[in-house]
Formats: sequence, C-alpha cells, structure tokens
Amino acid sequence: MVKSVQIRFKEISLILLSFLLVNCAQEQKKEVPPQDVNVVVVKQQDIQSYDEFVAQIYGYKDISIRARVDGFLEGVHFKEGFPVKKGQLLYTIDSQPYQAEVLNFESKVAEAKTLFAKAESDLNRYKPLAESNAVSQSDLDAAQAQCNAAKASVDAAEASLELAEIKLSYTKISSPINGIIGKSKAYVGEYVGKMPNAVILNTVSQIDKILVEFFLPEKQYMQIIRHFGSADSLFSNSGQGRNFLELVLADGSTLESKGHISFLDRAVNQNTGSLLVQAEFDNKKRIVRPGQYAKIKIPTTFNDAIVIPQKCIVELQGKYSVFVVGNDSIVKSKEIVPQAKIKDLLVVKEGLKEGDKIITDGIQKVRNGIKVNASVVEIKSVNNSK
Repeated sequence: MVKSVQIRFKEISLILLSFLLVNCAQEQKKEVPPQDVNVVVVKQQDIQSYDEFVAQIYGYKDISIRARVDGFLEGVHFKEGFPVKKGQLLYTIDSQPYQAEVLNFESKVAEAKTLFAKAESDLNRYKPLAESNAVSQSDLDAAQAQCNAAKASVDAAEASLELAEIKLSYTKISSPINGIIGKSKAYVGEYVGKMPNAVILNTVSQIDKILVEFFLPEKQYMQIIRHFGSADSLFSNSGQGRNFLELVLADGSTLESKGHISFLDRAVNQNTGSLLVQAEFDNKKRIVRPGQYAKIKIPTTFNDAIVIPQKCIVELQGKYSVFVVGNDSIVKSKEIVPQAKIKDLLVVKEGLKEGDKIITDGIQKVRNGIKVNASVVEIKSVNNSK
C-alpha cells in the first residue's frame, strides 16, 4: 500500500514538473522582444536610366582620294594630318603623256575642220549649179553627204579632244572638301592609278561633325519611336528633345554636345534582332577622330515610378518578393514584378504602392508573421552620383 502511494506521488510530481517546464518555455517565448529592422518607405519618383551600346565613329564626310589616271606620282603638295581646303592641290601625276594626247587631238580637230570647210564650200558651189541643171541631183546629194560626214568628223575629233583634256586635268588631284587629310599611301616616284597599284592615295575627313554607327535592339528602338511618336518626328529639326544621345569616349569622358539619330536602317537584322542606327554629333573642337570606338548612352525616363533598393529583393525560382511591414508591425512577404534595374535600384512595375514599408537589412532573419521593431531609413543609392 505504501509503495503504491509512493508510485502515485512520483507520477503526480512528474506531471507537475512537466507543466512547469512547458509554462516556463512559453513564458520565455513570450518574453522574446521584437527584432529590430530597418525599413524604407516606398515613394513614387521620376528616375532616369541609360542603356549603353558599343559604337564606331566616322567623319561626317570621309572622302577617299584616288588617282583617276595612271602615271608616276610627281608631287605631294600638303602636310599630312593637317587641315586642307576644298580645291587645294594635293597630288600631281606626270602629265606629259596626257599633254601629248591633247596636242594630238587638237591637230585632228584642225584637220577635221579643214576637211569640213572644203566639203561645205563644195556643197555651196553645187547648189546653184543643180538649180540650173548644170550638175545632176546625185552630184548634189553626194556633196551634201560629204559635208555631213565632215561635220561629224569635226564633232568626233572635238569630243576626243575634250576627253583628252579631262584626262590631263586628272593629273592634278585636289581636295573635294574642307577637312583633315591623313597619311599618304603613295609618294613621289611611285606608279599609281592602275592595278596592281590602284591604291587609295589618301582620305580627307570632315570632322567638325561626326557620325556614329551602332546596333539598337528592337526593344530600345520601340521605346524611342514611342517617345517621339513617329520616325518623322525623330528626324525633324524642330523636334523637341531631338538631341538626347550621349557619347562616352575611351577615357570614360562624355562628349560635350549631345547627338541625334540621323539614320535608321530599312529593316531589323533577323539574326541579331537589332537595327543599324546612325547618330550625328557636333565635334567643334575636333577632339573625336574617325575610327575611334565609343559608347552611345540612350536615356530612358520612368515617371512616377516605384523605386526600391535591389538589396531588399528576395529571388526564388525566377520570382521576386520583398518583406513588407504593416501598421501592426507584422512582417508579410509580397510578390513584385520588376520593370528595370538602374544601378543598385529597381523600378517595380507591380506589387507595391507608395507608402509601403519594406525591410532593407537582415531579410535573411525575418519571415512571414513575425513582429518587428521597424526603424525608417532613407534610400541611399549610387544612382545619385554620376
């Protein structure tokens, strides 16, 4: 009997001890304070991003200088790498063969004119004789034909002379535009003009303006066209905000003047999904030269956008979410749809509204349903500094 009472006493003691341990654990759990977190308040704002594309630079005009007649180069009349004027003499080719050709055709023109004068004189004599039947009609027709043939010979000789004079003029090569001339590809004494020596003698470039070519993906092309309304507005001189492109040079600096699109290719390349675009920039200081590589920056403006730091985002299997703290200080996970990344910021298309408080730090330590002690901080972004 005593043993039975002792056993029952032990069982009751164990039950009481278990209740005490559970109560202590619950008390300890209740006594855990809310976790401290930093939150940012979502605001709507205007923000601008830039897309960059590798570009090739050309002169506004790049004119190749070629020899249009063959011969030995007789003179180089410019300083390489310096400005030249339109019409300035650049090269001379040995002209003696072409002068001789001109003299030859001048003599042929004189000969043809002499024969024509004789034929015309004979015709004038035959006409009154034919009227009085002193000569036959066939003799008059023959004289007329002879005169016509002589006139045609004069025309042919004069045409040949003109061609010879044109060839002679080609022995002096002048600059077709105002610009900067490059390094010569041929020098005095070299034979130029015919294969295998049909080289480009030089190139003159107009660089007070430059052309920049790059390939624009379809998405950015559609954004630009929608911004301007139509291609006609894009090319119009009176279009508002026409100069919106920036040119970033090899040293990271940006060209002072902004540029505009001056050409869009006829079609999108089916292999790359991009469109060849040509832009035009002022280059008054002649800093930029043809052949350089650079980057084109195209701005995209988001008006009244929901912008949050990228570090707030939780990504899982291609889906994006953030932790939002409600007015009751309870954490709730909320799925979002991103629109664009701008440095360390994210433009949110759907899922958030102005005034929402989202956790920025320690998102690995929070979960749905817990209570937190939120402290509001300002959004700090590298996007604010250029």
